[in-house]
Amino acid sequence: MLKENKNSLRAIILTGLFAAIIYIGIWVLRIPIPAMIGRPFIHFGNTLTAVAILFLGCRNGMLAGIIGLGGFDILNGYAATSWLTMLEVVVVALVITGVFKLLGSKDSSRNIIIIAVVAGVTKIFTTYCVSIVEALMAGSVLKAALVASFLSLPATVVNSVSTAILTPILYYFVKKVYLSLRKNPSRTI
Repeated sequence: MLKENKNSLRAIILTGLFAAIIYIGIWVLRIPIPAMIGRPFIHFGNTLTAVAILFLGCRNGMLAGIIGLGGFDILNGYAATSWLTMLEVVVVALVITGVFKLLGSKDSSRNIIIIAVVAGVTKIFTTYCVSIVEALMAGSVLKAALVASFLSLPATVVNSVSTAILTPILYYFVKKVYLSLRKNPSRTI
């Protein structure tokens, strides 16, 4: 994780940059999946949010995810349920941070892989809960909402698997680029 004051100018700029990257990561690559509840799609927003949380820490990573994912929802036809997306980011951020602390706050390859898998599983659980709430908001009865939400999970499972695989790769790439730029500030990408 970024070892810097979370209110420093650099941390604030990186938070905004991650928020923009998360938004673009959803906007650029969106593959819709048919579902009984909602309009799910495959995207990289969850992976990028997990990387932001790992790199920036709980608060700033959570803010980047809320702005990126929530902003996408608000601006692209999902405004009515954007609050649920933002709540999911909070839960995922707290789980990632908790697991990171349980693992000794070390970003070894093993720990980052464990955290990435936990983030993917957490996202499956939170999305299932969100789908139930969406179904109930649409007027469904609880039993129907439970079944329809379960049958609507394929896009979430794909997103979660990609989160588990890509988060470690992207985290170490971002960390390497960041450390390289910190050592040689005159170097540009």
